[in-house]
Amino acid sequence: MTTEPALSIQGLTKSYGRVQALRGVDLEVGQGEIFGFLGPNGAGKTTTIRCLLDLIRPDSGTLRVLGMDPRADSIAVRRRVAYLPGELNLEANLSAEQALRYLADLRGDDIDWNHVRELARRLSLDLKTQIKNMSKGNKQKVGVVQAFMAPADLLLLDEPTSGLDPLMQQEVYRLVREAQAAGATVFFSSHIISEVQAIAQRVAIIRAGRIIRTLDPHELIAMSTRRVRVRLREPLPEGALAAVPGVTLIEGTFKEDTLKEGHGMELTIQIEGEMDAFIKALAAFPVVDLETERPSLEEIFLTLYEE
Repeated sequence: MTTEPALSIQGLTKSYGRVQALRGVDLEVGQGEIFGFLGPNGAGKTTTIRCLLDLIRPDSGTLRVLGMDPRADSIAVRRRVAYLPGELNLEANLSAEQALRYLADLRGDDIDWNHVRELARRLSLDLKTQIKNMSKGNKQKVGVVQAFMAPADLLLLDEPTSGLDPLMQQEVYRLVREAQAAGATVFFSSHIISEVQAIAQRVAIIRAGRIIRTLDPHELIAMSTRRVRVRLREPLPEGALAAVPGVTLIEGTFKEDTLKEGHGMELTIQIEGEMDAFIKALAAFPVVDLETERPSLEEIFLTLYEE
């Protein structure tokens, strides 16, 4: 069994005129991994994926896709890769099924159309509807179906859940896990932390064309702070949370109307790292409500830059 990585990127650079999109990207993805590529819009995610498929040519750097050079062996690479672009352009006058059959013919694969219809059913996609009559979300579903309709060794998915509602997002996550279980490697870009945490085994964070860090997605939250709002039935004793590691009280106000029973209290608290110690300490008090606010992607990046 080969141990060669599914993707290998070394020193990748790419400029559009005076704009440097990629500034020396180094990245390696193992076979069978679900790998998240996380970054804000314009960070270089799409440019990296397009270079991997030889859709655009880098200025410098070395690329290997499934052990092959995508520039020298572009046809061989594309035969083994499924690709969902961030902006999928389809012929407006075709139905979803006609568009999928056209893409299947271009690919040259023997497609199991019972499998295609099952994918459409799972995504609540009507294959008879014309592309021009579809919402953004339904067009995205067509793109998802075309990415998963043929067996592939590697899936390159650029923002795969863009425009989808939460139920359909979960279905896409299931498709990704099923592809991995069948032996595929999945490399997907996103700017949504919760999405990366849901399915990725490792994640690379890119900003302004550079990889800032490659890490376990569960480390993302531990690296940043989150804000918690707690509503108590009774006032919190002074200093009650002072000994809890990582907890800082930002604001504490009394609430006359808390369950209309005496004086309550509402707290705004900042927590660094895991919440376990805070939850255990809070369990000693009568909690009416608790609301957490996850850190934004920008806050994660700021934390990384501070480090």
